[in-house]
Amino acid sequence: DVQLQASGGGLVQAGGSLRLSCTASGFTFDDYTTGWFRQAPGKEREGIGCVSSSEGSTYYPDSVKGRFTISRDNAKNTVYLQMNSLKLEDTAVYHCASWGYGCYAGISHYDYWGQGTLVTVSS
Repeated sequence: DVQLQASGGGLVQAGGSLRLSCTASGFTFDDYTTGWFRQAPGKEREGIGCVSSSEGSTYYPDSVKGRFTISRDNAKNTVYLQMNSLKLEDTAVYHCASWGYGCYAGISHYDYWGQGTLVTVSS
């Protein structure tokens, strides 16, 4: 079975850091770009970055650029989201997804979508 599981969420104070993991199984993870998305209550889903399958190039929107870093370890079938300088507005459920094309803005089609992990940033 194909599985994509995000983990590592929790409660953190504003200004703090958290690292999320996205672990895949059941498909050739190395061949897929993987990205992170978040959705806060009452808000639209927001793509917050991705890492390509090949050269490992990354993309980040302005909302997280300089604070969030995505990396991948293909040997572990895992992609990481390192979040620093967290803000109250980063509170959301974070999901990871994988797709079989490039890493860039505006991704709307995913081959695989994982269950989310809740990140709550407190003041």
